Amino acid sequence: MLVAVLSLAAQADGVIRSAEIVRSEEGYVLNADIDLELNPRLVDAVDRGVSLYFTTELVIERPRWYWINATVVERSLDYRLSYHAITRSYRLSIGALHQNFDNLDAALRTMQRVRNWQVAKPDELEAGVSHEVSLRFRLDTSQLPKPFQVTAIGSSDWNIGTEWMRWTFLPGAPGFR
Repeated sequence: MLVAVLSLAAQADGVIRSAEIVRSEEGYVLNADIDLELNPRLVDAVDRGVSLYFTTELVIERPRWYWINATVVERSLDYRLSYHAITRSYRLSIGALHQNFDNLDAALRTMQRVRNWQVAKPDELEAGVSHEVSLRFRLDTSQLPKPFQVTAIGSSDWNIGTEWMRWTFLPGAPGFR
């Protein structure tokens, strides 16, 4: 139990500065600003050719007085950050989309600025009903090469991320936090 508490405390290296869900023509989108810096060990790993995988996780629940909350939406946005020695550039991949950067800081800033991420269709969230939103950003160690996964188990250097940010959202009203 103590190990679980310590690993959670070590994971809270970053913070979500702001997050909002807004209505768009296609449904509801999330905009968020995240502040997370890589420690020297992770920077060294990327520079040596190890791809790092990050994920932004979102859960929207509808509270129920008679039972546990109903999960309405559960989404994740996955990033892959890698370094290419031949071109001396960093590559940020989101699915089939790729973007190259001259330096690591530019790639990190882009990854940590989530804009217009489609999180729900118009009919998924009931207008006028309060919803609980949870959001976090973290390094996904399960996608690392196996030797690094073993190293990540006991090392706080590999377990970085933000705490869950929670707020109440009312569809049809601004979702600022």
